[in-house]
Amino acid sequence: MSAKKNYAGISDEFAQLETAKIILIPVPYDGTSTWGKGADKGPQAFLEASDNMELYDIETDTEAFEQGIYLSEPIKENSSPEAMVNAVHKVTKDFIKRNKFVTLVGGEHSISIGTIRAFNECFDNLSVLHIDAHADLRQSYNGSNYNHACAVHEASQTTNLVQVGIRSMDVIEKTFLDEEKTFFAHDMANDEYWTDKVVDLLTDNVFITFDLDALDPSIMPSTGTPEPGGLFWYETLDFLKQVFEEKNVVGFDLVELCPNPNDKTSDFLAAKLYYKMLSYKFMGEAADDDYDNTYDVDRKAGGGNLKFDDDED
Repeated sequence: MSAKKNYAGISDEFAQLETAKIILIPVPYDGTSTWGKGADKGPQAFLEASDNMELYDIETDTEAFEQGIYLSEPIKENSSPEAMVNAVHKVTKDFIKRNKFVTLVGGEHSISIGTIRAFNECFDNLSVLHIDAHADLRQSYNGSNYNHACAVHEASQTTNLVQVGIRSMDVIEKTFLDEEKTFFAHDMANDEYWTDKVVDLLTDNVFITFDLDALDPSIMPSTGTPEPGGLFWYETLDFLKQVFEEKNVVGFDLVELCPNPNDKTSDFLAAKLYYKMLSYKFMGEAADDDYDNTYDVDRKAGGGNLKFDDDED
């Protein structure tokens, strides 16, 4: 990645670690992808597209960048998949402990193993909302538990995992799949109430891991493993807005942008989707409001409570 500068070219006033509510961590990693390569170039393409994006959101009548967005140094650990996951886990958890709204942009989906682990250690009764074309439930793949095909296996064992948009999987993944919490694309196409059903399955605290191949390749071709039959733009936004309105989204990641140097549309879609998610999270909040994601004894368990039960770094 090129020399660090502010996210989307925002002024230094809104880009300081001490005052920013939002952290953006780029993870340019592509160590385990098995078909289309190039996800390591995704964060840079995302940032370049963000530089050319209007920062006023018409729908929410907000400018989310005014909440403050600190662009972290990229996590470049690539000596092994496990080392990368451990690095992502540590950096993510450190920022959560600073009471920030932590977001990540990949990179391939294996980065989410460390991300989800950090959020699960910090938030009570966590739901992981997994939006993806692929189930990603293998316990191991190509000799590693930290492969992109294993991205949410750990989450399936340790969190309330709800999967949306699934339309490709290996038969062995049925061993770990919870059919009552899995929304297959072919069923969603014929169910006008699928969004309500998803939200009803989520606990109060939600982490979103969004693999861009969940979207239909007609609007998002630049991914490593595109699959026909995916989500479209406005139905995706309507769903995300509902989740943000009805649940406490504690963070999210956006993964699997595999940029095409001859077609920048997917890069811009990823940039726009990230900013829309921020707009939904912070709509209704003034820029100078204190961001509070800390424990409140008067709230029911799971309603935004941070937990730090261990002293690990």
